[in-house]
Amino acid sequence: QDTTGPMTRDELKDLACLGFSTDLVMQSFCHTAAYPKPIDVKTHHTLPDFIMTRGGVSLRPGDGIIHSWLNRMLLPDTVGTGGDSHTRFPIGISFPAGSGLVAFAAATGVMPLDMPESILVRFKGKLQPGITLRDLVHAIPYYAIQAGLLTVEKKGKKNAFSGRILEIEGLDNLSIEQAFELSDASAERSAAGCTIKLAKEPIIEYLNSNITLLRWMIEQGYGDPRTLERRAQAMEAWVANPELLEADADAEYAEIIEIDLADVKEPVLCAPNDPDDARLLSSVQGEKIDEVFIGSCMTNIGHFRAAGKLLEQVKGQLPTRLWLSPPTKMDAHQLTEEGYYGIYGKAGARMEMPGCSLCMGNQARVEPNSTVVSTSTRNFPNRLGDGANVYLASAELASVASILGRLPTVEEYMGYANQIDTMAADVYRYLSFDQIAEFREAAANANIPALQV
Repeated sequence: QDTTGPMTRDELKDLACLGFSTDLVMQSFCHTAAYPKPIDVKTHHTLPDFIMTRGGVSLRPGDGIIHSWLNRMLLPDTVGTGGDSHTRFPIGISFPAGSGLVAFAAATGVMPLDMPESILVRFKGKLQPGITLRDLVHAIPYYAIQAGLLTVEKKGKKNAFSGRILEIEGLDNLSIEQAFELSDASAERSAAGCTIKLAKEPIIEYLNSNITLLRWMIEQGYGDPRTLERRAQAMEAWVANPELLEADADAEYAEIIEIDLADVKEPVLCAPNDPDDARLLSSVQGEKIDEVFIGSCMTNIGHFRAAGKLLEQVKGQLPTRLWLSPPTKMDAHQLTEEGYYGIYGKAGARMEMPGCSLCMGNQARVEPNSTVVSTSTRNFPNRLGDGANVYLASAELASVASILGRLPTVEEYMGYANQIDTMAADVYRYLSFDQIAEFREAAANANIPALQV
């Protein structure tokens, strides 16, 4: 990504790398595109050619978040790395690393690993009404605290996830977009990596969509076209013969956490200012909220539709300052086509360029000492704003807080959630590029490069 990309470039030069040995290298500009400094603008102009001439894929400023794009290029059961702590593959497994190790992996096609132990989180049962995937993300630290495997207090802190691989099972039929919410948040658990057991069907659906997207990218002039086509063909080969690795029946784990979905009956938030401090909504309800942020790699188009459906009912101005930043330009375009941008504007929301926005805290920031509900990845002190107190929550709960100006009661939240549930099939539709005429036609007309066998 763009904040570490220049360092990775320097290290690739030190390695005398003239071509990448790994099958796919991707560069993004999501951390600096919205409010670039002169040095960022220079990077935007020079880094793409450096990456593409070595066989890598370069995104463009304004395209959106690195993870939301990279996930679209993944093959199941493959290993990767990335120069961002949230490079956490929803299919396969990844081990985020510093710029030097990322450069080494790109140049040589391998990376040294000391294989850590695993900690298993096993879900069972049926998701309860009004409960979102983000609530399950926060249920993991909540249940770990109850089991004595995680403490919030910094002195003598205990964290059973730290340095281990987080393995998740029991949610086999999640979409890949949903699965990424779980794998992404393994960064906040301080896990070395994360892997999720998924059924073949959602993966096949996802890859079919992504094959079209990659060839649309070729038609749009993205490079390196050979790398994009090679990956598209690899996806086609996997779809033709889909096989997935599974854990051994007698696999051993450092710890096992079991979560019965029947017991998760209300939203779970992470309180200021620690992503480990998971709490039930009923314990923090009524807190006055100044600002709300819906965005980051933890969101997808369904979250923004849900927000729009709730905001559509608002009469007059919101009592909060609402920030909205879709993860990719494709999400922003589709939301515009469906009329949601008009709803956001009428509600007085501040629309940000697709990208990281408030999440990293290096661009726009919330007001000092404000209380915030955010869908971002982490709520470390001063990250979103100086002295800000930040609750992490689902997009649905964040939307309700933006409307009420406070954290709702469980009963109030469920009233709003029930409205969304009646529209769930329409709201939580994910981008299937193979079903969108604009992308399908462009992919069909792309000048596909010939590949050497």
